[in-house]
Amino acid sequence: MKILVANKFYYVRGGDCRYVFNLSDMLSKHGHEVAVFAMQCPENLPTFWSKYFPSEVKFCGNSGAIKAVRRLFGDKETCTRFNVLLDDFRPDVVHLNNIHSYLSPIIGELAHRRGIRVVWTVHDYKLVCSRYDCLRKGEKSCVACLTDRRNVLRYCCMKNSLLASFLAYQEARVWNRERIETFTDAYICPSRFIAERLVDGGFAERKLHVLRNIVDTDNYRRDSYTKKGDYYCYLGRLSYEKGVKTLIKVANTLPYKLVIIGAGPLENELRKMAGSHIKFAGFRQWNDIRELVGEARFAVVPSEWYENNPYSIAESQCLGTPVLCSNIGSLPESIQEGENGMTFKSGDIGDLRDKIRRMYETSFDYARIAEKMRAECNATVYYNKLMDIYNQL
Repeated sequence: MKILVANKFYYVRGGDCRYVFNLSDMLSKHGHEVAVFAMQCPENLPTFWSKYFPSEVKFCGNSGAIKAVRRLFGDKETCTRFNVLLDDFRPDVVHLNNIHSYLSPIIGELAHRRGIRVVWTVHDYKLVCSRYDCLRKGEKSCVACLTDRRNVLRYCCMKNSLLASFLAYQEARVWNRERIETFTDAYICPSRFIAERLVDGGFAERKLHVLRNIVDTDNYRRDSYTKKGDYYCYLGRLSYEKGVKTLIKVANTLPYKLVIIGAGPLENELRKMAGSHIKFAGFRQWNDIRELVGEARFAVVPSEWYENNPYSIAESQCLGTPVLCSNIGSLPESIQEGENGMTFKSGDIGDLRDKIRRMYETSFDYARIAEKMRAECNATVYYNKLMDIYNQL
């Protein structure tokens, strides 16, 4: 089978990009021909297919703003380059990922017009929320746009800017649910939660397939799962919606050592808040992450937004590390209370403090946690389920 995988970036920028590389590698290892389509970026990894990529656009600053706005709605350059790629590669399936704004859904429509099947992995909430994250002004969880996309204007959600919110609303009007449904044959949802939000937004339930993100489980094997340090950890971006500020407030009142792995816009503020028993490890490469997370007593995912099956939970559990996470969005789907972790009420300082204590007091079967998670999200399981979806089309 010939599969064309599309994503706006072709470097490891976030979970969606990691998924794209895992997906492409998995398909290639099973003998399929794989092509990729993305936007030109200096950070992109080298690939034969880059000659088909449209030029880079940026939405910050005045330079090239008109070009960037045109890209939202499907500009001539993107259409031309994608059509040439379709001519040359002739895929059986076009597998879309995060394509809004920097590529636009026009590529799915172009494929559909040629009779090519279109599958879309839904990494965020863009299909039902113009902000991508269901956060009103970046602070408060909100699902108002599921029933009325004009709410992005009412609450001025995009960058607290009326102009940016107006552009986001116009983008949603052009790429509305009815139009997207016409050319998309199947949606892959990494969690039940996001599938339910799509149904709330009017998307056809029969097209939705819940399939957890693929993990290259071979990278998570350890010689021993019982070697644990005297600390717990956080792994991820240091930003408001991740709930790290709440975690720091709680950690300051407890005697346990906390290791923070990652970087982000709140780093300086968090460092000033943190007590001496809280260590900031900064951004780390995988080998360091594997050791730090693998030897932690447990990991905390304190998110205060609707996460969509983040890699941090699967990675931690594949390393035999239980997870304490907030009970919001898709996060509770990965937790069996007392077996591989616990949950707490999102944003609740008292409940988080109590659950951290309980995590320290609870005995976990670390090897069993790793074994079970690797069995659930390994490439073989994912591949078989994905092929069922492709073949049904």
